[in-house]
Amino acid sequence: MAPLFHPSRDDITLAGVLSALADPLRLRIVKSLMEQKDCMSCTAAAPCPDIPKSTLSNHFRILREAGLIQTTKKGVEHRNAVREADLNARFPKLLKTILASAE
Repeated sequence: MAPLFHPSRDDITLAGVLSALADPLRLRIVKSLMEQKDCMSCTAAAPCPDIPKSTLSNHFRILREAGLIQTTKKGVEHRNAVREADLNARFPKLLKTILASAE
């Protein structure tokens, strides 16, 4: 299996972040991840129980490649967490502002 692509902090772009968050489902996923105390599995994504696994995996890939989430593998499960520190370093308060405006 090929390693998962995660852009470095400096390679996270504003256009990429905004494009990834433009989809309502991905915005809901990030919002849910921010509320989690632990990582979230893409197969057990609470905010979207009726979404097919393949569709959900694609949304998580887009979020990961935009630099919004970090995905780690634990056994057969992919665990996801928001890269809040990296995003705040690149674009201070952007994620918090977007999530607050989306409510």
